[in-house]
Amino acid sequence: MIILYMKPGYNTIIDGCFGLNNDISYLRDKIVEAVAEGLRRAVTILPPDVKEALEKAYRKEENEAAKAQLKAILDNVEIARKTGRPICQDTGLIIYYVKAGSKFPLLNELEKLLIEATKKATKEVPLRPNAVDPFTGRNSGDNTGRYVPFIHWEIVDGDELEISVLPKGGGSEAVAVLNMPPPGKGLAGVKETVIEAVLAAGAKPCPPTIVGIGIGGGADIATILAKKASSLRKIGSENPDPKIAELERELYEAINELGIGAMGLGGKHSVLAVHIDYAYRHPATYPVAIVFQCWAARRAFIHIKPDGSYSITQ
Repeated sequence: MIILYMKPGYNTIIDGCFGLNNDISYLRDKIVEAVAEGLRRAVTILPPDVKEALEKAYRKEENEAAKAQLKAILDNVEIARKTGRPICQDTGLIIYYVKAGSKFPLLNELEKLLIEATKKATKEVPLRPNAVDPFTGRNSGDNTGRYVPFIHWEIVDGDELEISVLPKGGGSEAVAVLNMPPPGKGLAGVKETVIEAVLAAGAKPCPPTIVGIGIGGGADIATILAKKASSLRKIGSENPDPKIAELERELYEAINELGIGAMGLGGKHSVLAVHIDYAYRHPATYPVAIVFQCWAARRAFIHIKPDGSYSITQ
């Protein structure tokens, strides 16, 4: 998340570094620097909640093959942190979730700055180039291209800006599912769709995974909700709706009883969490989207202050 502040009534940044008529190029540079650094941390340091969930799974696992895989995963996480190298060779397709205040002064420049930050991180971290033209097969070489990085925009009141950084891996993305069960099936259709999707995915999304489920809306809405649920919500967070929280627990237990286990080798832990979000639907449709997030659940939230200083959380 990036949060930038501006004093009401001014159209230039005012703080210890900027005068009333000063150029704001310094702030532009800091935004690029902060987002590139956020990408670096996202791909090299696993968020604490994800690491804790993996450690818990390792302690409780009884299947020796699965336990060995979980240990290898945790060793890999620690080596990546110490060496500053990416946790996985697939550093993902870059996605930004932007919540922008309508009065933010750099709003018309933000897309350009995010693209610049993506190129900077690709070169300096480095990130694997993952942006490929679907018609020619040409790789752009810098993780940018048509609609990439993809930016989700939300315009809100105020003069602040929040950006969530998500490098989404291709292996877990490849097994995403969108289904339209008959509306009359209700939650039974949801449960059936989820279990079938997990069984079909098997070891492909590098379990233990986080399963995000989007229900309702249209096909695109359900998929967006599922991806955000799988990748941005912290493991261990409680769904504010008690009925949905209960459904999450039920599906979590049911999936882990399937015995897929770490990297498909069996055991107790096929999934680290199940997260659900929903939208109201049309009476004739009941969209259900399932998006998997592999164990390398990478994300970063960046906070920038008016003087250009920033902090990064995950």
